[in-house]
Amino acid sequence: MERLHPEDRLIVALDMDKLEEAVRLVKRLVPIGVRHFKIGLNLFTRAGPAAVEEVHKNSGRVFLDLKFHDIPSTVAKAVRAATRLGVWMMNVHIQGGSAMMRSALSAAQEETQRASQKTPLLIGVTVLTSMAEKDLLDLGLRKTLKDQVLYLAKLAKSAGLSGIVASAQEAKVIRWTCGEDFLIVTPGIRPGSKGDPFAPGFQAGKDDQQRTATPSEAIRAGADYIVIGRPILEASDPAQVAREVLQECAQVQ
Repeated sequence: MERLHPEDRLIVALDMDKLEEAVRLVKRLVPIGVRHFKIGLNLFTRAGPAAVEEVHKNSGRVFLDLKFHDIPSTVAKAVRAATRLGVWMMNVHIQGGSAMMRSALSAAQEETQRASQKTPLLIGVTVLTSMAEKDLLDLGLRKTLKDQVLYLAKLAKSAGLSGIVASAQEAKVIRWTCGEDFLIVTPGIRPGSKGDPFAPGFQAGKDDQQRTATPSEAIRAGADYIVIGRPILEASDPAQVAREVLQECAQVQ
């Protein structure tokens, strides 16, 4: 895989209620070099494909974070539709199974071949960063969290996916096991030192993320891309926070 520049690594999560707010943020961040934006369930449910179109209009690239998880044929149709939107990256739940992942990948490849465009990156969700060991026990899973994430990562790779979504805590073992060309996208990024909020008004630790890391910790552990939402969205100066994240990423290149 080619070397990633700091501005390539940052994915800003557009986790807001109104499309107008998301567009304003994109317009503030694109000029400082941020190109990648995550559109998740909330914004997509409210605004639909228009959210993707607006990011594209403003020179951004979209990671469509809808975590498809259904029978293979249904997921394949959803992936076809997302591919037609021209998204840069999208994801599926690995626990949907190998057949579902292979169907999703085939659908993306067939759709892009028909349109003569580049196939979007298709990555798999391992274990949500809001979950801890006790949550796996609640689901009847007896593996440790790290073992479960690694198991799912290997399953995703065998199905042909480009990479996975996982926390920084598992990134190092995934990188060692799955190789340098297997993408690791890491959410739960919380810039700044513990107990010292990076963004005014943002209180680290007072949210639903369990397995967090700073940008530099995640990259050193093996993450290719880092996803940041609330620390930027809730900052009084989102662009300044994004600049500082990019500077931190540059220090560990």
